[in-house]
Amino acid sequence: MSKDKIVVVGARENNLKNVTVTIPRDKLVVITGLSGSGKSSLAFDTIYAEGQRRYVESLSSYARQFLGQMDKPDVDHVEGLSPAISIDQKSASKNPRSTVGTVTEIYDYLRILFARVGTPFCPEGHGAIERQSTDTIVDEVLRHPEGTKIQIMAPVVRGRKGEYKKELKEIQQAGFVRVRVDGETYEVTDDIPMDRYKQHTIEVVVDRIIVKEGVDRRLADSVETALKMGKGLVTVVSEPPATERELAKVGAAARKGKDSQNSAVATQGVVVTERTYSEHYSCPDCGFSMPELEPRAFSFNSPYGACADCTGLGTKTEFDIDLAIPDRSKPLREGAIVPFVYKSGEVKEWWPDVLDGFAAAVGADSLGPVSSLDETQMNALWNGLDSPVKVTMNYGKSSRTFNYNWDGVYRILKKKLDQTESEWVKGELAQYMRTRPCPTCDGARLKRETLSVRLTSVGEFGNKKTGVSIADLTNLSVADAYSYFSGLADNLTARQKTIGERAVKEIVERLRFLVDVGLGYLSLNRNTNTLAGGEAQRIRLATQIGSGLMGCLYVLDEPSIGLHQRDNNKLIDTLKRLRDLGNTVLVVEHDEDTMRAADWLIDLGPGAGEHGGYVVNQGDLAKFLKTDSPTSRYLTGQEKIDVPSERREPRSPRPDMTKA
Repeated sequence: MSKDKIVVVGARENNLKNVTVTIPRDKLVVITGLSGSGKSSLAFDTIYAEGQRRYVESLSSYARQFLGQMDKPDVDHVEGLSPAISIDQKSASKNPRSTVGTVTEIYDYLRILFARVGTPFCPEGHGAIERQSTDTIVDEVLRHPEGTKIQIMAPVVRGRKGEYKKELKEIQQAGFVRVRVDGETYEVTDDIPMDRYKQHTIEVVVDRIIVKEGVDRRLADSVETALKMGKGLVTVVSEPPATERELAKVGAAARKGKDSQNSAVATQGVVVTERTYSEHYSCPDCGFSMPELEPRAFSFNSPYGACADCTGLGTKTEFDIDLAIPDRSKPLREGAIVPFVYKSGEVKEWWPDVLDGFAAAVGADSLGPVSSLDETQMNALWNGLDSPVKVTMNYGKSSRTFNYNWDGVYRILKKKLDQTESEWVKGELAQYMRTRPCPTCDGARLKRETLSVRLTSVGEFGNKKTGVSIADLTNLSVADAYSYFSGLADNLTARQKTIGERAVKEIVERLRFLVDVGLGYLSLNRNTNTLAGGEAQRIRLATQIGSGLMGCLYVLDEPSIGLHQRDNNKLIDTLKRLRDLGNTVLVVEHDEDTMRAADWLIDLGPGAGEHGGYVVNQGDLAKFLKTDSPTSRYLTGQEKIDVPSERREPRSPRPDMTKA
């Protein structure tokens, strides 16, 4: 068996007619021919499938159960195969959390860069955040009013998987009695339920103190102990003292013998607050503090970095008032609120009477158009009222009056969506929902404190005082980001350059690959589920070049699709670079420039479907052009498709298309 070629003998997949072909290794090989002539059957269904099957079979039986068993293609045998990698047009992830930055690993290096050389700034505009000392933390805690109950906790495990029995035993041996696990407080000796495959947070209750005169020394010792155990972090839980009014409520409830019923009401005014201090970063003006910067704090796929409102998606799909009430010329009682109306046009169930009660409560007319409601009344209609409305329902000659809590159209629909298990009902309600950027993070996907960490360098997109956030950089196009990072090294301090130089280099390399394949117009935060097939394929191509693998067989499916002609040479240069790394690049392609740049050409045909499936021509470009085949005749100019002498006149758009 030769080491410099791939030999396929007797390929019969789909419409292939017992094809035998020899393909040189470590070359750029183009398989061309009519659509339906068998190009993909040879490249993907035979060569790639056999290479992938052999690789899977080489793994252990344990690993194979997760990958699945692949069927052997209909071929006698294939020799000289390498590990095969397919880069087709169906590679784009449908995950709404995947972006151009994440799939190319550029975002991973951005997270490392910001975690190591980023500068935290106060979100309230008080400047850069500096490290905290024990005295600063103690002074902050002592600002609570006298009588405040304080718990000093040391976070020893934060969002990690495991059972941590050994750690709990060490905590007990150190003399501590209580721990808080995932928000619940336990005795250390308790049988604490922890799933080893789920993430857990364990905090040691170091001390419980009531703020009063003379407690500062004990508080300082407890904070120092917690900082040592928590590796620079301490969590302070504070419960303010009960006011005289609240105590009076509790006393009155006790006299009535209703302690258990009214205890929650009596303490509604008491707000237990929790704050994590770090001996590293704190704002001296407003007291804002943040933990040690970690790469996961900049990940919108981690609860430590994701915006709590949209959970890192950057968007929220919510009920929209304009979709639920599209025609405001209609009265409330007569079908203005579309989700409350049957398809026949009749208002559902008891809603006419409820809407009469709502209109009376806000001083409106349920038989008048919705457009007559003022801003306050519309807000009450959509978001609800604090006090109940009086509803009267008539049953023939009798009637019934009762109070009804009007929660608003939004919460009524939201409750129905949350409680239903019917896919049909969910589909019906979905037509009244709209996806918009998250109002909390404005589409940036990250927490406010994470977005306040900035790269304080001076560049084209930077600001000398506050620098740029990670969201500022991901909003840039690939071309603009490449321009920014290419000149970033000159704007970093000596310390920043020492720490972040390697990350910047990796980012620049990956951005350059994307520019080289003609994707400079994409933004780094572009969702991959919005990419075209050709764009997704070229992103994977750029990623593979960045991985630097050698000795592989890459199979590509028409990577030039959707690419502007001016970027064609960039794509061809990228394919050649992949070849020059020591790989065999097998491309299914119709593009003339790609065929002329190939080291070896294979033409399948002569027709499509049952009339194809034969190798009608193969060889290097010079040999290929000398041999008569459908493709060679067009490449040599013997045949051509003339440009039509007359062009069809464009049709005027339909009337309903002009309303957009």
